Amino acid sequence: MGRGWCGLVLLLAGTSAGMAGVPSAQAQALPVEAFAKASPFSMPRLSPTGDYLALSTDFGQGNHAVQVLRLSDMQRMAVLRLPRYESPFQIVWVGDGRLVVAKGRKYGSLEKPLPTGEIIASDFDGQNQRYIYGYEQQNAAAGLDRGFGHIESVAESNDGRFYMRQLKRNPTSSMLYVVDTQRPTFKLIADINVPQLEFVIDRNGVARYAWGRDDDDTHLLYRSDDGRRWQPLAPPQAGSIWTPMSFSADNTRVYGALSHADGPSQLVLSDLDGGNAEVLVGDGISSVGLTQWTGHPSIPFAAAAQGGRPRLVYFDPGRPEAELHRTLAGLLPQQHVTFVDVSRNGQVVLVHIASDRDPGSWYVLKRSTNKLEKVLASRDGIAPALMAERRPVRFKASDGVELEAMLTIPRNGDGRRLPVVVLPHGGPHGVSDDWFYDTGAQFLANRGYLVVQVNYRGSGGRGRAFERLGYLQWGTRIQQDLLDGLDHAVAAGLADPQRVCAYGASFGAYSAMMLAARAPGRIRCAVGLAGVYDLKMMYRKGDIKDSAYGRNYLERVIGRSDDELLANSPANLAAGIKAPVLLVHGERDERTPIAQANAMRAALVAAGNAPRWMAVAGEGHGFYNDDNSIAFYRALEEFLREHIGS
Repeated sequence: MGRGWCGLVLLLAGTSAGMAGVPSAQAQALPVEAFAKASPFSMPRLSPTGDYLALSTDFGQGNHAVQVLRLSDMQRMAVLRLPRYESPFQIVWVGDGRLVVAKGRKYGSLEKPLPTGEIIASDFDGQNQRYIYGYEQQNAAAGLDRGFGHIESVAESNDGRFYMRQLKRNPTSSMLYVVDTQRPTFKLIADINVPQLEFVIDRNGVARYAWGRDDDDTHLLYRSDDGRRWQPLAPPQAGSIWTPMSFSADNTRVYGALSHADGPSQLVLSDLDGGNAEVLVGDGISSVGLTQWTGHPSIPFAAAAQGGRPRLVYFDPGRPEAELHRTLAGLLPQQHVTFVDVSRNGQVVLVHIASDRDPGSWYVLKRSTNKLEKVLASRDGIAPALMAERRPVRFKASDGVELEAMLTIPRNGDGRRLPVVVLPHGGPHGVSDDWFYDTGAQFLANRGYLVVQVNYRGSGGRGRAFERLGYLQWGTRIQQDLLDGLDHAVAAGLADPQRVCAYGASFGAYSAMMLAARAPGRIRCAVGLAGVYDLKMMYRKGDIKDSAYGRNYLERVIGRSDDELLANSPANLAAGIKAPVLLVHGERDERTPIAQANAMRAALVAAGNAPRWMAVAGEGHGFYNDDNSIAFYRALEEFLREHIGS
């Protein structure tokens, strides 16, 4: 083995500098197109033999497909085109040469794809395509009505079968089927009279756990020995939440996430009832994620806390994949290395390498030759050596709550008293900014701006209790957290307090306007993209209100008091906004309809502060069309230069 590792070291020594960035690189403004154009590739998955790569491809203008490439020569074997605005939601190999795809739909660049519930199957060469399940289901003989299918997991037999969770339009139960993709046939293996639950399947193909949340966001957990008879499972400790993830190789123990008092989750290995939990990775502030898995059978061997810069903990270092991963990570100290897939014989590994400066590329490592070969890049136009450092910092909010922020510090300056863009993330709940490459922040830093991104209370990654701290605080305490983060950057000497602009998308746009209204003496300009500006309108317009869960969510996070909704709506506070404003919105936005932007615009006009306006036809919650993204970035760049310099 030693000789093989030496070859690996020599190969990486010749390639890692380009991936890590060159510290002495001169500042250079990259073209707007490098940032604004969508990444063409995502979700690559390695076939069980290690011979093929299936991936989602964005051809632009809302056109997506699944491509299959032969790794030996990168020859394209198949292109499975999807209807416009549909994109792959899941891509899974179910055999050596067969894959299944769950279809999704994106309603704008700011939204994650939402599953449509349709599942299709194909051989690696595009032959033997079948419509497996969905709302166009015609296979009455299978005993399944039309509905919504989700790929739960893959059968370990590698024989073309997978596990499908079925949902109906008005679900009253959760059902799990094992599906043979060749015919197709469906066999019911789990049925529980509780809707919207996910299943955890043991190594013998038996559904043993079902878990989820009800419409009131209460955690639910059930256990079964046969997939048919289910009983509620109490948490292993009072006040804790335990969520099973996967079984050990011998089926006797379970890997899962455990949190106490709704705090950050830990990765644990426990008995089947959640007892005798051994903490594998934990952190006092951040939940654990970024878990690294072996090949067949899939077992976790390392994980890291989500906050700050990721630091992997190898809790099972004796496994060959763990040894290989630690060697790669040691050779690439400025990067984060992820094992995406491992072939069934363990000889081929699909590796993703990324960092705060590098948007990431995929490599194939062949153990027989120790060659690490680059096969895909997410953004060819980005030069990591010219990107900026993203620096995690922790600070105390003005009421003593500990918070984290990401500071993106431009290369083209001495790092002192820089013009600042406060960039709040969307959500706001369950979402957070992390250390990895961020397109918006890097674009702004490339133009010379210090970017301040605060994981304000209510953000994700720190447990349910921290998330609830932001409930009913959208316009008050959350905004103060953002100002406290700005104060921290000013106190550190990085930020010029006289040149501050607030910019964000979705909830971030709401925050940009609220900051301009709450702190008019500090905010010199404000930019809102696809924002929500009238809280009361959320109960009448937009897709959040369309489900019981969504309506309950609104009541939890913004409340029902008309007085409070008005007091915390930027459209009602426009008279206090003195800074110039740029409003940008897609005319077909379903999450925050353009009525929100129209209300904000009308209020600003009435207050004598008419905004700069950019309404984009045919676009939703963010932009599909690269030309529209480019136009927006150019308008943003010009607006910031005009009001806070460069």
